[in-house]
Amino acid sequence: MPANKREALPLVRVLIVDDHAVVREGIRHVLASAGAPGFAVVGEASNGKDAVALAVSLNPDVVVLDLSMPEMSGLDAAAKIREAAPRTAILILSIHDHEEYVVESVRVGAQGYLRKDAPPAELRAAVRALSVGDSYFSEPVAGALSADRGRKDDRQSRVATLTPREREVLIEIARGSSNKDIATRCGISVRTVESHREALMKKLGLRGAASLTRFAVDLGLVTTIRKP
Repeated sequence: MPANKREALPLVRVLIVDDHAVVREGIRHVLASAGAPGFAVVGEASNGKDAVALAVSLNPDVVVLDLSMPEMSGLDAAAKIREAAPRTAILILSIHDHEEYVVESVRVGAQGYLRKDAPPAELRAAVRALSVGDSYFSEPVAGALSADRGRKDDRQSRVATLTPREREVLIEIARGSSNKDIATRCGISVRTVESHREALMKKLGLRGAASLTRFAVDLGLVTTIRKP
């Protein structure tokens, strides 16, 4: 083979999802660039509901998905695509780069995240990376993920200071149990439960049942919440 002849890259089949036709056309143009072969746009959708249906029927390698869309948000669509078409990778392409959007996108199954002002070459690189099982997060987005991991590590270190009983009470609080219910389940007095609540708030640096509940849910200590 001549030294200057490039080996052909595998064709990456892409589904584009955005509620603005001009944005979809722009993404299609970027992927169809003559200088960057190897991409095939197999479908387009303008809302989250259609995105899920097309992901299932077309089985693309990568879905390029906006977050803000009618009928079904990008986050909801990503979660459903991850469940219904697990072999399809999800790249979020959004104007938003706030930490909560980034973290939630990863939580529901996205393997990549770019801002819409990313250079065309970076969009192509991200799609290619996801198609071979890698992840791709632009520099600002990666910073948001690092910050979130740092806070989670801090929360986990605070949990480590809890006694087994305090941890048990925290989980019951997060499930919506009253002091009386917790006392019954744990075989302790209501006064003791109140003491554990105070200790929890002091050790974790939180105030109120709502904050304790969010803390426990964020760390995965509880996944089901009972109604009062």
